[in-house]
Amino acid sequence: MNTDKLKPMLFSTLKHYSIKQLGTDVVSGLIVAIIALPLSIALALASGVGPEEGLYTAIVAGFIISFLGGSRVQIAGPTAAFATIVAGIIAKNGMDGMMMATIIAGIILILLGLFRLGGLIKFIPYTITTGFTSGIAVTIVIGQLKDFFGLKYPEGTVTIETIDKIKAFAANFFTFNPYAFVIGLISLAILILWPKVSEKIPGSLIAVIAGILIVRLTGMNVNTIGDLYTISSRLPSLHFPHITMTGISAALPDGFTIAILAAIESLLSCVVADSMINSHHRSNMELIAQGCGNIGSALFGGIPATGAIARTAANIKNGGRTPVAGMVHSVVLVLVLVMLMPYAALIPMPTIAAILFMVAYNMCQWRTFVHLCKTAPKSDILVLVTTFILTVVFDLVIAIEIGMLFAVLLFMKRMSEESGVTGWKYFDPDEDPDGMNLRPIPAQVRVYEIYGPMFFGSSGQIDTMNFRKETKVIIIRMRGVPALDATAMHSLEQFYERCSEKGITLVFSHVNEQPLNTMQKGGFFDKVGGENFRPHIDDAIDWATELIKK
Repeated sequence: MNTDKLKPMLFSTLKHYSIKQLGTDVVSGLIVAIIALPLSIALALASGVGPEEGLYTAIVAGFIISFLGGSRVQIAGPTAAFATIVAGIIAKNGMDGMMMATIIAGIILILLGLFRLGGLIKFIPYTITTGFTSGIAVTIVIGQLKDFFGLKYPEGTVTIETIDKIKAFAANFFTFNPYAFVIGLISLAILILWPKVSEKIPGSLIAVIAGILIVRLTGMNVNTIGDLYTISSRLPSLHFPHITMTGISAALPDGFTIAILAAIESLLSCVVADSMINSHHRSNMELIAQGCGNIGSALFGGIPATGAIARTAANIKNGGRTPVAGMVHSVVLVLVLVMLMPYAALIPMPTIAAILFMVAYNMCQWRTFVHLCKTAPKSDILVLVTTFILTVVFDLVIAIEIGMLFAVLLFMKRMSEESGVTGWKYFDPDEDPDGMNLRPIPAQVRVYEIYGPMFFGSSGQIDTMNFRKETKVIIIRMRGVPALDATAMHSLEQFYERCSEKGITLVFSHVNEQPLNTMQKGGFFDKVGGENFRPHIDDAIDWATELIKK
């Protein structure tokens, strides 16, 4: 299957679609919708918006991404990775700022797909994705401590940054509500233990139902969604943001962050899904679908969306094998929104906090984090821990920027350590019998071997080459140089000029394809002379000997 085709997977799967598969997809879509219902509401509240906005996202973005997507089984919607980012954007720039950032992210994602840049995501180091994923999990937990313990904050308390949330939690812990804490513990226990009873019915739904019943029957003084938010069961309506150049420039950094995170999360989810069903997704088409889905979500009152690994895995386990299952999941959520949304007002906030605790635990990858800290090179551990700390203390934008900067610098350092220049040693047979079997080379010839990629980080190695008074020819053996950049090319040109001033001829041996192309494009090949580029070291030595005789 061509994984680069810009064709929705839906149209490919419909060629061999059957009534039996339709029935399986419908059942799977229904089950996934039941799973997505409490998660969409919880993630919307964690993002600083109302519960219905979470359903809008799952409905609009989920349908569009399934319809246009490059995966057979991807289920999209609001995810925990976006929760803290969206909450921060809304706190600073309001809903219009969040909408603008999401639309910009959608446009970026579409362009990434159209220019077939889906493969570039693999260049983001695993340590960075692990670091910020674990960091996001920690920020989600910190953000839900207030509701889990039933605390009340004075009006005007600032809780945008994670540090602010910790300070506010500590300062107001005296408002601790034991009833809320009990509901939270019961909900958490259900979420942990229920999968041992049944995997068909999600534990989050059971926790929601149990939380509602306990609070209603006992009359516990516990905040519910209805106490804090106005619940609406109206269908999503089209709304365009007020567009200004100031607003666009302010939203651009956030839009870029949302786009990169959406691309990473969705393509990682696709890779996981591929391994489960032995298939191949179309990464560029998936990015286009993610872009269209996010634009649609923003225009209809939703928040950023991406592929959700847990919901996608649930879809696969229940038999979903085509995008029809994802579309059914969105349609079912429309019915839930219209018919059952008023009952969402009864859900206790500690139950929502418990659900988000489990989401954070499932995404934190603490085992992977610990394993990397024990086994990875020190430079990778530095990138991992730095990204994690910056995500928690500051935000994801700074974490990714600094993490990538560290990763690139450390990578360049490693590559420069793998590159170098060595000169051949000369033996006097009368003094050193170990050199008896080596090929004789005239004293006027010096041979240097360059190895490793020659780029700006290692180009200084070229300056270490020198020559004697009697030197007439220098052979540079480049069989171990896979790549040559402009900075290293400049260093070679300077070395050539120094040799020319001394009347020394440069001869190159075994220059690989990319370095040779670079030399030809820059005119260096013609300057040195094509006859001075030899295919093998023996040929180069023979040619150097002839030059000396001439």
